[in-house]
Order: sequence, then C-alpha cells, then structure tokens
Amino acid sequence: MKHSLRLSLIATKPGGGAPAAVKAAWRRLGALSARGRRLTTLHKQIGMCLYDFVSVSAQTKAFEAAGELLKVLAAPARLAIVMELADQPRFVHELVERLGMSQPLVSSHLRVLRGARLVGVERHGREAVYSLADQHVAHIVADAVQHSKEEP
Repeated sequence: MKHSLRLSLIATKPGGGAPAAVKAAWRRLGALSARGRRLTTLHKQIGMCLYDFVSVSAQTKAFEAAGELLKVLAAPARLAIVMELADQPRFVHELVERLGMSQPLVSSHLRVLRGARLVGVERHGREAVYSLADQHVAHIVADAVQHSKEEP
C-alpha cells in the first residue's frame, strides 16, 4: 500500500499522464491494465482517500492537542494554580501561602504547566514570578469549575 500511494502521488504531478516508469510499476502491482485504464479510476479513489485522510488528520491533531491540554489541567492543584494566576502574576512563595501546599509541590506543578506552555516565568534575582501565557486557559478552568458547581 505504501508503494501504491507514493506512485499515485507521482502520477498526479501537473503536466499530463503518468510517466512510463510509473505505469510499468503499476502493471507489476496488478493495478494497471496494458492500456492504462485502471490508473485513472484507482488514482481518483486514492485521491479521495488522501483528501479524507488529510481532513481527519488535521482534526485529529486538534483533538489530540486539546486532550493534552486537558490532561495537564486534570490535577486539582494545577487548576488552583491557574485560578490564582488568572488574577495576577505571583511569586512561588505567594502561591505556596495562598494554596497551602509545600514549595516543592507547587514548583513541580508549575514545571508541568510551564512545559505545556500554559504559564510563563520571569526571574527576579533568586525569585521567580509566574504568570499565565494567555487568558484562554483561565476561562477554560473557570468554566469547568462553574460547571462542576451546577446542579444536574
């Protein structure tokens, strides 16, 4: 299948029909009659298949990216950190005090959020100030928290 897909793409180059080498390869694969009639039909089928694959692939990538975002936000501590950072940028020690968590735990969650590019960091000497990379994440978290409070 890999070979036939590649050959089909070669046959679709602008400027006319398939080169003789491509037709010969198709004959060897049994996909082309001696007169070359099946090439057009097969090419159209593969072309449609490629179109569907590209559309689904782009949509699938978007779903995968959204899934990864939700995985990062799945920890309640990270949700709390995002809610705190939605108000204003904060030092790590401020997050520790406000959330009642240990400094290593807060730093660990901030590292995950930073790895997902949800928060940014700015150094001030030995201190680090964290802020949200964009407010969309704060809206997602706020909506999720509000939804969880609603009665079924």
